[in-house]
Amino acid sequence: HGVAHGVGFVVTWRLTEFQDMPHDTTLLSGTVDVGETGIRVVGVLWLLVGLAFLAAGVAALLNVSWWPTLTVVAAICSLPLSIVGWPESRIGVVVNVLLLALIAFGVR
Repeated sequence: HGVAHGVGFVVTWRLTEFQDMPHDTTLLSGTVDVGETGIRVVGVLWLLVGLAFLAAGVAALLNVSWWPTLTVVAAICSLPLSIVGWPESRIGVVVNVLLLALIAFGVR
């Protein structure tokens, strides 16, 4: 999931473009235009949350006690990003909800 957040960063910063995800300065299915600076801020948020997910994944592999907490924080931060990036990031909404549910029910 953290790697998927990288797409949000590289597209908003025009580092690359994907056919089904071209550079755009709008959020919420094109209804809110945040401009070039605004979309770059959103891109930095995508990057930071993605790094948090990657850190949580490494911590989980190393069985570090705080990985569930970091995962929950990352998922809670990722959820609004996924919502404002709808429809391109709709799968992120599902992944975040699943991660939160798994951790809530004690799946480790």
